[in-house]
Amino acid sequence: MKIDPRHLEILAAIVDGGGLTEGASALGKSQPSVSRSLTMLEQRLGVKLFEPNRRPLQPTEFCLSLAAEGRRILEAGQTAGQLANRFRSGQTGAVRIAGTPVFMDGVVSPRIAAFQSGHPDVRIDQSYGYVPEVIEGLTKGTVDLGILPIRAEEIPDHLVFTEILKGRNVIACRVGHPLNGRGSVKVADIAEFPWIAPPANSPLYHDLRAVLAGIGVPNFKIAFTGGSLSTVINLLTGSDALTVLPYSVVFTLRRQNALDTLSIRIGDPDRHLGILSNPELGQRPVISRFARFIEIEFKSLANLILRREQNELWRP
Repeated sequence: MKIDPRHLEILAAIVDGGGLTEGASALGKSQPSVSRSLTMLEQRLGVKLFEPNRRPLQPTEFCLSLAAEGRRILEAGQTAGQLANRFRSGQTGAVRIAGTPVFMDGVVSPRIAAFQSGHPDVRIDQSYGYVPEVIEGLTKGTVDLGILPIRAEEIPDHLVFTEILKGRNVIACRVGHPLNGRGSVKVADIAEFPWIAPPANSPLYHDLRAVLAGIGVPNFKIAFTGGSLSTVINLLTGSDALTVLPYSVVFTLRRQNALDTLSIRIGDPDRHLGILSNPELGQRPVISRFARFIEIEFKSLANLILRREQNELWRP
């Protein structure tokens, strides 16, 4: 025999409330509507579910068993409703993000940790990629958001870019580097030290060559090339080597007393860090919530960097 689960929900509310009026109130229904549903259920079953002529209502043993099933249905409905609300508000789900290794490891990953501390039911699937790979992932729908530096002319018409941080590179070194102990740093001083080069296929590698050529160091000694950001940091902190890194990465690591910068101004890249998305695919609530969080976090970071820069003396 198939029983309407709504009738079992109503029966549970009547039993738990102690009467038709109380059950109707708990369900947000009218008392006549609940009474009709109870009558229909009794007719379907062919038995009375409450002891006749007893006030207040006294459920039979069979009624109590059915009410227990109705209670489970009510609880399942409430749980499903809570899950739906959390999904609609972006509290649950998964976000697939991709971006360049240096930025993902240096400045984005701490913000992911901060987001997940407040959203423990959200899963972040992160991968690495440069502009062509990220654009391909967004176009095919295998990536929800790209977080990476990009030139305006590289952005396809079908994608939307939200800038979150201006491009800024610096010459990075270890804390206590010999050059930072001098009153001023000259180009000739820089040329004496070895360099750590990013992977040859990365935009940062081209920035390094452009920076050194721009400040008059066309020939430089490369002591190491490739490797992850953690490898570069280990090499910098354990030697007198130099490299070019985004200022936001060095700024973040400076708090850990790991890296420092040389007080020499170099040209800024023509790429800016931002969030790349594909509106044609639509966005689940959790994706929008994560994107808003990242925007707010980087606005705060940009303000911190600005205050720091106002206190820095850069050589023109």
